[in-house]
Amino acid sequence: MASTAAVIGSTGLTGSHILSTLLGLDAFKTIRTISRRAPAAESPKLTATVEPDTTKWASSLFSSAPPPSVVFSSLGTTRAQAGGIANQWKIDHDLNVELIKAAHNAGVKTFVFVSSAGTRGFLSGYLPYSKMKIGVEDAIKDSFAQAIILRPGLIMGQREVEHAAGPLLNTLVRGLGKISQGAQDAFGQESEVIARAAVRAAVLAAEGKAPSKYWVLEQADIVKLGRDEYKA
Repeated sequence: MASTAAVIGSTGLTGSHILSTLLGLDAFKTIRTISRRAPAAESPKLTATVEPDTTKWASSLFSSAPPPSVVFSSLGTTRAQAGGIANQWKIDHDLNVELIKAAHNAGVKTFVFVSSAGTRGFLSGYLPYSKMKIGVEDAIKDSFAQAIILRPGLIMGQREVEHAAGPLLNTLVRGLGKISQGAQDAFGQESEVIARAAVRAAVLAAEGKAPSKYWVLEQADIVKLGRDEYKA
């Protein structure tokens, strides 16, 4: 069982839930994070590095031996928050790829990445957001003994800085759940459910139960692992 984990994006909506889920599991003895500001969670198991300069993240996170057994990345921003598509690309794509390469070189065995539904869709090659995710997924694919990719739909939950129309979309998708849980699940997943699915998949992989070296969890898989079958 993996005993050391690192979380990239630990102050974001999904990443904060990944961190809190890991901290609640006895199987993970040490958790490392690196972020521009301190994560909300606190624990004797947590080593949180605050580094405003993202160019130092790769060397800082993977400089200590031994490397983490598993790395989780839910790192990402929005075009509006980044100040344009070029700046978003630097974070969503370039920084993730840099960290992936550093993790590979450090000897990390398992990498878990929160991507997005529709990434490999018909029009994905024309959409900048999908192209970012494809680039990160491709960088992961052949770099690790075990790769786990999650592709959630709308990530539901309350963000510190809300996306444009985010609260409205949350309300609409949750409203579908009052009619049919399946309808809600087809459009979006709660951030906590996504986080639990990410951690559960990593645990299964460590137990030799992953279905493949490159394991992709689509929305139904996320719901199954993170909600329907998840045991706290």
